[in-house]
Amino acid sequence: MTRRALLAPCLAPWLAPCLALAGGLLLASPAPAAQCGGDFRAFLAGVKAEAVAAGLSAQAADATLANARIDKTVLSRDRAQGVFKQTFLEFSKRSVNSYRLKHGAANMTKYASVFARAEANYGVPAAVITAFWALETDFGAVQGDFNTVNALATLAHDCRRPHLFRPQLIAAIHMVQNGDLDPARTTGAWAGEIGQVQMLPEDIIRYGVDGDGDAHVDLKASAPDAILTAARFIQSLGWRRGEPWLQEVSVPADFPWAESGLATTRPVGEWARLGVTARAGSLPPGALAASLILPQGRKGPKFLAYPNFAVYLKWNQSFVYTTSAAYLATRLAGAAPYDAGSPEPGLADAEMRLLQQKLQARGHDVGKIDGILGSGTRAAVRAEQLRLGLPADGWPTAALLGRL
Repeated sequence: MTRRALLAPCLAPWLAPCLALAGGLLLASPAPAAQCGGDFRAFLAGVKAEAVAAGLSAQAADATLANARIDKTVLSRDRAQGVFKQTFLEFSKRSVNSYRLKHGAANMTKYASVFARAEANYGVPAAVITAFWALETDFGAVQGDFNTVNALATLAHDCRRPHLFRPQLIAAIHMVQNGDLDPARTTGAWAGEIGQVQMLPEDIIRYGVDGDGDAHVDLKASAPDAILTAARFIQSLGWRRGEPWLQEVSVPADFPWAESGLATTRPVGEWARLGVTARAGSLPPGALAASLILPQGRKGPKFLAYPNFAVYLKWNQSFVYTTSAAYLATRLAGAAPYDAGSPEPGLADAEMRLLQQKLQARGHDVGKIDGILGSGTRAAVRAEQLRLGLPADGWPTAALLGRL
């Protein structure tokens, strides 16, 4: 499940600028400050008024909102959500599985003409779209069973993030007016994403493509619609036609590990001069920018992440999900399985929280003390490894924890 309204921060020059997807309704001028809380029916009346002022019909607003209700399960899911705490090896081995590889290849063959249109029109390869299709819903098999209008109304009414979800609720009214959403029957993820590639209403309106010629954008039932809409959306995130996104590499044992991480970019030619080589095939032209990423430190898998990797970070904030999605796309494009190596064991949740507390005490900004190995914690770990004379690969270990 994606959180495309909550974008990852820019970590490297080629990740900027971060694309703000959670803007106002497409039809309207800048929306007034979002209202939330209070009597639910009064709240819905305000949403209707805003939708009508934006040019939508009162009939569409009534049809969308008349039977909307608060879904307490949505609220509990929202409160409990968190970024992955699994390691890259754990998550990628589970998510990049034989089912997804087999059915992904079959779907790329089945819809070859649609994927050809997607690449011709938007520059996005079939393997990239198919990887998201696989991870989001297993090719449409698991799309979520939350009523979409109820989910969006619940989150818009809740005062935690109304600025993100009120525009989505109004966009749902737009979809109802277009005949692309049934308020009673359309279901999806708990946070309002719809369809085989799990997109929010604003993005469906903005990037939706009728791939099967029926004059509607139906991401739930139409694979051509889902494929072409995903391609257009991915293009909007900054996809660069004809360029790679992720490549497994080999790195010499005496490599200056402090150079790793998304915060450091170098031309491919410079990485090659430092001894970085493609594990299979060859590296791309030497001027292309790249970062060396080590999801589990210097003893685990190693990848060069190219500018197109930024798109994955805009699709989902989790580094583990992002790297796994990009890796799955390389597998669907013909790459061999990665060399898992033998990374040092990571830290348990309580140990990670203790590490973050110690890093924070030393003046590092690790964000929330949550046991999650995010970008701030990785950067702080790398800084402390450098200070202590340890290989600065950004991977926290028990040995590092014991030295702090």
